[in-house]
Amino acid sequence: MTKVVSIVGARPNFVKLAAVAETFDREFEHTVIHTGQHYDYEMSKVFFEQLRLRDPDIHLGVGSGSQGYQVGEIVKKAEEHLKSINPDVVVVYGDTNSTLAGALAAAKAGYPVAHVEAGLRSHDMKMQEEINRRVVDHVSALLFAPTPSARDNLLKENVPGKVFLTGDVHVDVLQKWIESIQRSNILGRLGLLEGEYVMATIHRAENVDDPAKLAEVIKCLKELAALTKVVFPIHPRTRSRAEEAGLEKELYSNPNLVATKPLGYVDFLRLVTGSKLVVTDSGGVQREAYLLGKPAIVLRDRTEWIELVQAEWVRLADANPARLVQEYKKLLEKPPAPQPGLLGDGKAAERITKTISELMRR
Repeated sequence: MTKVVSIVGARPNFVKLAAVAETFDREFEHTVIHTGQHYDYEMSKVFFEQLRLRDPDIHLGVGSGSQGYQVGEIVKKAEEHLKSINPDVVVVYGDTNSTLAGALAAAKAGYPVAHVEAGLRSHDMKMQEEINRRVVDHVSALLFAPTPSARDNLLKENVPGKVFLTGDVHVDVLQKWIESIQRSNILGRLGLLEGEYVMATIHRAENVDDPAKLAEVIKCLKELAALTKVVFPIHPRTRSRAEEAGLEKELYSNPNLVATKPLGYVDFLRLVTGSKLVVTDSGGVQREAYLLGKPAIVLRDRTEWIELVQAEWVRLADANPARLVQEYKKLLEKPPAPQPGLLGDGKAAERITKTISELMRR
């Protein structure tokens, strides 16, 4: 039986794994390695529980640290386990440090790498995720592109691996869990009413690591909170940076800014479905908002989800309070026209599994 190793370690990885885990477990000898990049209950275990993922087979326990520390520790520890398992292919997901380190560990040890969500490009090399995804794509043997533009990026770059257009695995996961999402009682627990608030998430290094930029981001949220209630699940990185910069009080002093702890997959997406729209700097949240019929304002000046910008489901506002308010008002006055199918048909996992099976049999 084909030996497949999945390497995951952060919230975005877990959701993508949930799309393929069942078919991988059925079709392959499937080993899951958890790097420990995200390790808090709200950032890790709750996703395994809510998405009914089995416990990882191997925990590396890397924990938090600098970019270099995380990547180096994961490469070192993952390599040892890969040599013991001797897999036919190592699958990595998305663009996190666990993605990069897992791909490097496998490629350096001589094992073929398969990249789920290959080819996305923001063309902003200040983004850690952009660096990660470019390196991973160029060491991967199998590249599973979620969109036509992602596929085209890979072909233009003349990557050495084989490129396959599969669709976005997030469509698969949402289709499977939409009923559970709709049953969540998170609105009642937070005392919220349907359609009365904006959902906001901020966590990217370029928005939170610089105190001046973080102050601008918080100003964006406060400007928006002057117009509507804003629900803001605070990422541990964002909370930590706000504390270091002396900005934590800014997050809790406005009654219209509802700051919460990080949320699991089901509760988070129920809040998205109940919102007017979404404000985020997350690539994953942009497409989840679109898939749930909610437009997104992105606090960046570029995005990797070009299809969503072209369809006007995503608006770019950088960390500019005036632009954010302007785009908010525009979207309330004129929501984007429905454009289903931009990210695939919900069969990405099936295509990925079939492709790996067929190639490994040759």
